[in-house]
Amino acid sequence: MIKLRNRQNLVDEIEKHFKLDPHVKEAFLAVDREAFVPNEFRHLSYKLDALPLAASQWISSPLTVAKMTQHLELKGVDSVLEVGCGSGYQAAILSKICRRVFTIERIDELLRSAKMRFSQLEMHNIFTRFDDGQRGWKEYAPYERILFSATAKEIPEVLFEQLAEGGILIAPIEQGPEYHIITRYYKKNGRISSENIEPCLFVPVLDGTQK
Repeated sequence: MIKLRNRQNLVDEIEKHFKLDPHVKEAFLAVDREAFVPNEFRHLSYKLDALPLAASQWISSPLTVAKMTQHLELKGVDSVLEVGCGSGYQAAILSKICRRVFTIERIDELLRSAKMRFSQLEMHNIFTRFDDGQRGWKEYAPYERILFSATAKEIPEVLFEQLAEGGILIAPIEQGPEYHIITRYYKKNGRISSENIEPCLFVPVLDGTQK
């Protein structure tokens, strides 16, 4: 009961800044953020703060997760690919809206922890891969939606190839030092168009994998 109240309070805090669609709100009420936060920061689980993870990574602010989720326009979407699993919280939110979530992480330690959480929380529609997410996951392509959970200078062409016709890709794009823009890409008739949505700040996407 306390956890449900905490989640409701979190949703209320998010909505002071960003109005949530009903299906996004329901996803946030269904996922316990505390399960994805390191023990020493559990008391901050329901604040709108980004929090440190292992390997110099971060769990994004719930407000950022909400924005990225809603900007993906997920209602009725079957499959989504996430580049950068991190704590797994974003994938968990996606899993409450989409039938299948494919998430890739390049840092082995983070992926092992995330997989354990998914298992404990019985989130069986999340599929994980240890790899450089910039290569995508060709085996299950095309994806109706693709989400970058780290800042990129540009989107690798292979990811646009793995995006379904009519699909949407969301990514924080680096415009300059410490200045990133959430950017939404559309694929129509095989062509890619884009629009800038709003400024943001993410950790940078990195090449390769890390054991």
